[in-house]
Amino acid sequence: MATLIHTLADHSDDVNYCAFSSSCLATCSLDKTIRVYSLSNFAELPYSPLEGHTYAVHCCCFSPSGRVLASCSTDGTAALWDPRDGRRLAVLPQPGASPVRVCRFSPEAAYLLAGAADGSVVLWNVQSLKLYRSGKVKGGSLMACAFSPNGNFFVTGSSSGDLTIWDDKMRCLYNEKAHDLGVTCCDISSHPVSDSENGFKYFQMASCGQDNQIKLWLILFADFLGDAVEKESKMAVENWSEDDVSDWLCTQDLADFVGLFKINNIDGKELLNLTKESLANELKIESLGLRSKVLQKIEELRMTTIPAAVPDEFLCPITRELMKDPVIATDGYSYEREAMENWISNRRSSPMTNLPLHSLMLTPNRTLKMAISRWLETQQK
Repeated sequence: MATLIHTLADHSDDVNYCAFSSSCLATCSLDKTIRVYSLSNFAELPYSPLEGHTYAVHCCCFSPSGRVLASCSTDGTAALWDPRDGRRLAVLPQPGASPVRVCRFSPEAAYLLAGAADGSVVLWNVQSLKLYRSGKVKGGSLMACAFSPNGNFFVTGSSSGDLTIWDDKMRCLYNEKAHDLGVTCCDISSHPVSDSENGFKYFQMASCGQDNQIKLWLILFADFLGDAVEKESKMAVENWSEDDVSDWLCTQDLADFVGLFKINNIDGKELLNLTKESLANELKIESLGLRSKVLQKIEELRMTTIPAAVPDEFLCPITRELMKDPVIATDGYSYEREAMENWISNRRSSPMTNLPLHSLMLTPNRTLKMAISRWLETQQK
């Protein structure tokens, strides 16, 4: 039984999300604001509403301790606020400036997860306020996300209906078409269903979709999963032999293709270069369904084998890709030239701090470029 005890009507447009801390209720709206209320009497706090987003605010959440409030918006940013006084602590721009649809703190509040309309997924280091890891899903906007209770993995749901499981280093562990239409929400149980002597942990997860269905899942997360991903990352897929590709096909329930791939001498490098056209025209896989299944598995492999060993300082903060022509902006950070030129063509703020740039001058970072070249040479040996 439920009893209505209070109604709040301060927002001037649709309310998109609400979140509790131990002492406050936060709400966010299409009216570009976040409002914060005391749970003791439901009075709006003196500093509320929180203003700073320039477009609709889609999601808000408190850190587990309640000491930080996060929000995200169509303006392409996530923001961190101090719920004690309403002070904005940081603005975190999404790479590519895509509208940010969902945000969530990790259980220990070490990271903030932000998912955007272009499918980009970002983990921000809450302490340093720097981008820690990024990834991307294909063919849909990120609409939902949830962390496991131990923070070892998290799940994202997209408008294309996919659920993707990632580890805490942003490596894709699993992907599945979960709903015929989009995923609207997902959550993971707060405690494992079981914790066996073999190290297996089972978590329950629920996903909600635009197909009018709620699906319940059992996620197996075992210590060996992390070991397997780590082992795989030690040997770049592009260095796989034909036999390695055959072994991979078997583990992905694609054993029927082993002979076909061997006849066509598909090694790791060729595997990563396969496309819809090459599967149809060169390998002669006639079934559209089978081609799609193979492509999906290859895409998952590409996502898990993004070079995790690349030093973070070699990655452009905007694109999160290895820099080819690094330049230093007046904020002191280095960026890929093309990405930064595109950035400053639309705005005069720093991608890292969101503070105004005193000058649009870009200075070639030759020292960094030489360091990247030397690192690439070591990878080719």
